[in-house]
Amino acid sequence: MYITAASTISHQPTFKNAGFSKLIEPLKTDSELISPNFKDYIDAGLLRRMSKILRMSVTAAKDCLQQAGVDQPGAIIVGTGLGCLQDTEKFLNNFLTIEGLLPPTSFIQSTHNTIAGQISLSIGNHGYNMTHTQNTLSFEHALIDAGLLLVEGNDNIIVGAADEYIEILGEIGEKLSANPAINLTSGASFFVVSKDQSGNSIAKIKDVVTVGLVQDINVSIENFLTNNTLEESEIDLVLYSDFVDSGLVSDVVKRFENSSEAINYTNLVGIYPSNSSFALHYAADRIQNNNKIKTVLIINGLNRINLGLTLIQSIEA
Repeated sequence: MYITAASTISHQPTFKNAGFSKLIEPLKTDSELISPNFKDYIDAGLLRRMSKILRMSVTAAKDCLQQAGVDQPGAIIVGTGLGCLQDTEKFLNNFLTIEGLLPPTSFIQSTHNTIAGQISLSIGNHGYNMTHTQNTLSFEHALIDAGLLLVEGNDNIIVGAADEYIEILGEIGEKLSANPAINLTSGASFFVVSKDQSGNSIAKIKDVVTVGLVQDINVSIENFLTNNTLEESEIDLVLYSDFVDSGLVSDVVKRFENSSEAINYTNLVGIYPSNSSFALHYAADRIQNNNKIKTVLIINGLNRINLGLTLIQSIEA
């Protein structure tokens, strides 16, 4: 499938900033979400009732549609690991503090599929609408779903992922003695994908594979490359994430050192369950701005037991 538009809101200057991959550096510990002017994309009345994750997602999705020149997508598919945490926290606080009937808004907006639903409502779309929530592999499953729909005849599909950070995540981490060196962050990345190449195509997603309860990362990568008739030397750029402080994926990536550039993308965008969606946008941006990069491999090892592999290529590859 071909990427015809991409949009990311993150702790980096990624939104409406083509070529951002050449400018960004590893996150600083005091980094904050860089929010665009949401009023340019969302009605003020709706904006007041939207949490951070909904604002990010609707804005990034609408930006993609504008870039692609598409009024109505063939489908809307979203991946999210933790869903709408801000509204979930608000609902639980109401549950504990309010006697009698609870206001329904925070409960309605706390469900994971609220993100895809809000995108649909904001553009008046009545097509296929799906949410995938498989922990750190949520975005990869959303991509697989999009690929299946393209085969069935749908086109110009919005596919993306979003997760948000709230303070209680840091508190939970402290109680579990799990304080990663890399920031816990928020982010949303969305794409418009199509079956056929067009003048708007910026890169192509050649293959996506997920492995649950992974036993051997090396073997999984070897099988993935073999299935795509590729040698290690043909990979120009490896983007990877690693389980916190484990070094498991980092050790595997060393096999590519002689021929490939390797970047731990969690250092750039921080940790949230669906941050591999940022990696896809970063890969597409690198391909657009460096004609020497033809093939990019994304290795999502953010969760020790899950592995996601995504292969991106330039249009000319």
